[in-house]
Amino acid sequence: MGIKGIIKKYNEISLIKRILVGMVIGVILAVLIPGIDFFTLLGNLFVSALRSVAPILVLFLVISALCNAKGAGTMKTVVVLYVISTLVAAIVAVVSSYIFPTTLTLDTSSVVENAAPSGIGEVLMSLVMNIAVNPVDALINANYIGILAWAVLIGIALRAASQNTKDVMSSVADAISTIVRWVIALAPFGVLGLVYTSVSTSGIDIFVEYGRIILVLVCCMLFIALGTNPLIVYICTRKNPYPLILRCLKDSGITAFFTRSSAANIPVNMELCRKLGLDKDNYSVSIPLGATINMAGAAVTITVMTMAAAHTVGISVDPITAIILSVLAAVSACGASGVAGGSLLLIPLCCSLFGIPNDVAIQVVAIGFIIGVIQDSCETALNSSSDVVFTATAEYRQMIRDGKEIHLGKDAFAYDEID
Repeated sequence: MGIKGIIKKYNEISLIKRILVGMVIGVILAVLIPGIDFFTLLGNLFVSALRSVAPILVLFLVISALCNAKGAGTMKTVVVLYVISTLVAAIVAVVSSYIFPTTLTLDTSSVVENAAPSGIGEVLMSLVMNIAVNPVDALINANYIGILAWAVLIGIALRAASQNTKDVMSSVADAISTIVRWVIALAPFGVLGLVYTSVSTSGIDIFVEYGRIILVLVCCMLFIALGTNPLIVYICTRKNPYPLILRCLKDSGITAFFTRSSAANIPVNMELCRKLGLDKDNYSVSIPLGATINMAGAAVTITVMTMAAAHTVGISVDPITAIILSVLAAVSACGASGVAGGSLLLIPLCCSLFGIPNDVAIQVVAIGFIIGVIQDSCETALNSSSDVVFTATAEYRQMIRDGKEIHLGKDAFAYDEID
């Protein structure tokens, strides 16, 4: 078997399984033969690759999304629901991080004493100054606020460009996403090195720390799936939301949990919409759109990991700054790359809000890949199942406003007729 055959066989194995194997090997090697520089080098190379690709990924993803954005049209209600649910998810994550503060074991030697903002005034001043920078300088120094600002301006300006130009930007964004896939494909080796280094220096107890942040992440996502999402559905329809919520979690969420890809779950969601008796003209647009911008799970991940980084370096996050973080996390989540673990690469963008150096933020991203075996599966399950939930909610809301009866497929949960 040649090199191509080996690579093909390697890629055919689930990323979860590969990362699990890397984690186990890393722990075993750290216990048996600690202090080997080669294994530490694997982790450092992985972190360096992430550090290199993240800024340019953010730039071209946002430019491509804005210059190719279409009018909402009949999808206006669905889009509004997607945005509201993502913002609510970020707020839930911030509140949870206040109640259950989590710290991480990071190398914070690059954090200078005056990096931590003392209040909202300093945060806003830093925000404005980071926006007004040279775009090349922003890329070189991984100034994500500056990158985001320039990406928004360029993306809006390119809306008036020819379709060929827009297609080029889409192609570039796709190319960068492909490079991200290549980097993530090597995550098992990077995780091996990172786990090896962590266990060698901090012992097995490091997994207790990881367990705590996993618990916060999963509990936030469960609260959104079974708490805030049903509340949004009820406000829109004034009907019991749980038959719809549970059906979507069962038929869409479970599949998405194992595929770890909202895009791969689109056919499953389309079939579920058909069974629910929804209008194909609506869900054929809203489901693919949701796989791109409906990212409540990603908002939770970005926010919780950013708050953990802030707590680790000793930054006190005041309520107004927390609101800014929630909005920034929601916007970032909507632009998350469609690859597994893509939301993790947007953590540095939110960390930059607090002046947390890119070197520290990328370490948080690396930890995200270690816990991604659970985190990314739960995140995708929430994101994908919510696509159907809000597509159905928007249609039911319109039917109720028109005074029509709601008829669902015979194999789907059904509401009572409108009073």
